Amino acid sequence: MPLMIDTGHATLAGLRERNEDFVGMVTPHEPELSAKGLLAAIADGVSGNDGGREASEYAVRGLLADYYATPDTWPVTQALDRVIKATNSWVQHQGAIRRELAGMATTLTAVVLRGGFYYFAHVGDTRIYLLRNGALTRLTTDHVWDRPEMHHVLTRAIGLDSRLAIDHGMGELQVRDVFLLATDGMWASLAEHEIAALLADVATGKCAAADCADGLTNAALAAGSSDNISALVLKIHALPEENLRDALSASQQLPFPPKLKVGQAIDGYLVDALIHESKTTMLYRVIDPKSQRRLVLKTLHPDHANDAQERSAFAHEEWLAKKVVARFFPQVIMPEQRSFLYYLTTWHQGHTLQQRLDAGEHFTIPDAIAHASKLVRAIGALHRRSIIHRDIKPGNVHLGDDGELRILDLGVAQSGLDHDVDTTPMAGTPSFLAPEQFDHEPPSPQSDIYAAGVTIYMMLTRRYPYGEIEPFQRPRFGEPAPPSRYRPDLPHWLENVLLKAVARDRVDRFETAEEFLLALERGASRPLAPPPSPSLAKRNPLALWQAIAVILFITNLLMLYLMTIS
Repeated sequence: MPLMIDTGHATLAGLRERNEDFVGMVTPHEPELSAKGLLAAIADGVSGNDGGREASEYAVRGLLADYYATPDTWPVTQALDRVIKATNSWVQHQGAIRRELAGMATTLTAVVLRGGFYYFAHVGDTRIYLLRNGALTRLTTDHVWDRPEMHHVLTRAIGLDSRLAIDHGMGELQVRDVFLLATDGMWASLAEHEIAALLADVATGKCAAADCADGLTNAALAAGSSDNISALVLKIHALPEENLRDALSASQQLPFPPKLKVGQAIDGYLVDALIHESKTTMLYRVIDPKSQRRLVLKTLHPDHANDAQERSAFAHEEWLAKKVVARFFPQVIMPEQRSFLYYLTTWHQGHTLQQRLDAGEHFTIPDAIAHASKLVRAIGALHRRSIIHRDIKPGNVHLGDDGELRILDLGVAQSGLDHDVDTTPMAGTPSFLAPEQFDHEPPSPQSDIYAAGVTIYMMLTRRYPYGEIEPFQRPRFGEPAPPSRYRPDLPHWLENVLLKAVARDRVDRFETAEEFLLALERGASRPLAPPPSPSLAKRNPLALWQAIAVILFITNLLMLYLMTIS
């Protein structure tokens, strides 16, 4: 489904003789809608002569035309920034060479809606509001002097200075979001609760965006506005499925946050605890100020914030996390607005399987089977979405106090839609990597099944079936140690299931997670046959060739002896 938006605008001269506001919008068809998005802009000329109107009209028309001429490979923010700064230079030049336009300047506020994201650029005191779930949020900050008697005097505007600083922002879209772009003639005359009430009628379908824009401008006029009055309303009706390109593009728009301390706030979320810090990522527990719910905030370590490959990998991880909507995974929570690059997920009381093993917990056979079944179900849910986790291990298996098992960390996961991210075959933890991955074969569902088998094996025995493998080690895989060697109370049927899951050859493992789960559920009622004893060629190919060499040597000696006596 493509991006579907209801739009409407209105502009009035008000009590002024001349309307120096200008409103414009482009709603392209495919493929341009997906490539560049919908662009809407509003401007308020600030000169009292012809220059104000000319500046506002040129700024909007120029942006609408030139933005779509920028390369598709440019991020949205870069394209807006380049075009607006070029417009600033032109307006300044016209004011310098044409006496009647001296001092011409204008505010400019623009929003791009593309895929599942919005991007905005802003200079001056025109504003963008977002109504979401009944709450009205102002996305822009007015560039005016911070003194009561000078609130109408701009500190930034198109044409005001040769060096222009532009505010940029972005966020994720939701169905029924309503955006309002407005000049000061409108927003200065209406209280925010009045604006929210009119926009709410659009959100709930009681009126169209065009009727709302008319209602806003007429209400401002009735409230005594003496300025030009303009409003542009956009309502999100339907969103396309987010693609990886949009996610990767969004990762280039915002900076990563610095290291955060307990008690600090980021976009309103209060940092409650540092959960984990690695070489590449930071995990914090934060508190949502509105719901007081605890969430997990994940971001890149500041030392890797400028690494393009790490930024892309992080965006890819967030994109995958949004796709796994199921009880087996923490769920992504979308903030209303992000000033930094991070993503939020639900937080759940409990511990990882590794933490419980480190604490010395003993898992009974029934408990281990129950956890194993949930783990395999979760892996099956990933595989049905064409996602391979690539790092299943006890540290990434969370056992919640609510009884749910959740798989964590999609940092090295891979999907069938990956095209622009690194997919190194050796990503993951060595002791849980399938044998074929050490030969640089690509990961597969069977490699996740192998890692799950090793995880369950470790939960029961605290050992690895082939021994621990150190980083950069090139292991030789013999035969896996039977888990009953370390856990004598292990049923034979469960041992056969584990040995099949961790089989050295991929073709000897379960073909799918569903097949693995079926074997666990059938248990002793329909047990798997024990794995066949491997031939010497598979068990020890070197010994086989040594034996053949010895036989040939003895044969040659015998032939030589027979030839000498004949």
